[in-house]
Amino acid sequence: MNKLYWHTCGEGDRDLVLLHGWGLNAEVWRCILPRLSTQFRVHLVDLPGYGRSQGFGALTLEQMSDIVVQQAPENAVWLGWSMGGLVASDIALRYPERVAALVTVSSSPCFTAQGEWPGIKSEVLSGFQRQLSEDFKRTVERFLALQTLGTESARQDARILKDVVLTQPMPSVEVLNGGLDILRSVDLREQIAGLKMPLLRIYGYLDGLVPRKVAALLDESCPNSESVVIQKSAHAPFVSHPGEFCGVVESWVQEVGKV
Repeated sequence: MNKLYWHTCGEGDRDLVLLHGWGLNAEVWRCILPRLSTQFRVHLVDLPGYGRSQGFGALTLEQMSDIVVQQAPENAVWLGWSMGGLVASDIALRYPERVAALVTVSSSPCFTAQGEWPGIKSEVLSGFQRQLSEDFKRTVERFLALQTLGTESARQDARILKDVVLTQPMPSVEVLNGGLDILRSVDLREQIAGLKMPLLRIYGYLDGLVPRKVAALLDESCPNSESVVIQKSAHAPFVSHPGEFCGVVESWVQEVGKV
């Protein structure tokens, strides 16, 4: 059975679709859901193959986007974290009529370091792929620990992320490998520079996976977009700094208007 998990809640008039990152599921948003659901109609999605969306194999970015967009509301604000930011960006680029505004969180149009472009070394991602087949659970845990490294609440934040993974069905090695393939091979830098809709990019100052230098480079190539760097946060700013994170999202959505 391959059915997408999609849960809608909240009291707001505006639709907000939340897309999680690699290895995780929609439970990762629980820490900010009480606040966001007072402002928005929130759509929680487990990406195909993750959490409760079982029955899917490894997918390309486009295949994943095509599945997710089918259930999406019209004219929503899309917020994607990490790999979810790539999915949300791809949907904004290929289905612009479905997206009112785009928010990417600790995400990059190109996750792999290339020349002057900062990112994750390709061999690190290949190493994770190799280790997945050897010790699946430990590899996922190591990747989660990397996401909180450097923050004052690193240990606690890593535990929150680990609990999110363990409370729902685990993705298969095939699905996780497919996700790492997306992170390693996708490059949307050129396309994202031509994006016409409002775009907010949120970064963590201490993020070791998406270095803050990416923010400055995209400020240049995407002058119509806005960027916010959350101090003292790493790859999961909504876990370590939930109040500040929600404030940034809420005020920006109001600003770009149509709320």
